[in-house]
Amino acid sequence: MSTNLIVFAKVEAKPDCIELVKSQLLGLIPSTVQESGCIQYHLHQDNDNLAVFMFNEVWKSKGDLQQHLNSEHFKACMIAIENATLSVAINEMTQL
Repeated sequence: MSTNLIVFAKVEAKPDCIELVKSQLLGLIPSTVQESGCIQYHLHQDNDNLAVFMFNEVWKSKGDLQQHLNSEHFKACMIAIENATLSVAINEMTQL
């Protein structure tokens, strides 16, 4: 069993805001992968519903994830997409 924190974050864009949301989410990657404790940070887009984006993340600890969620680049992204999304869900998971 892994001791790392696994995160799946799902973002659903409004139909007319897909490119805006995609651009903002892609913009998170360069800064996030440089963060202490970030092991993996991959963004995916659903093949059948282009409005759905999913991050597959691995963090060394919950504290590292919390630092990410409190980072200026993450906060700026969330502000930029807040009126362009239908939902944002962050799920902390345990690998079985």
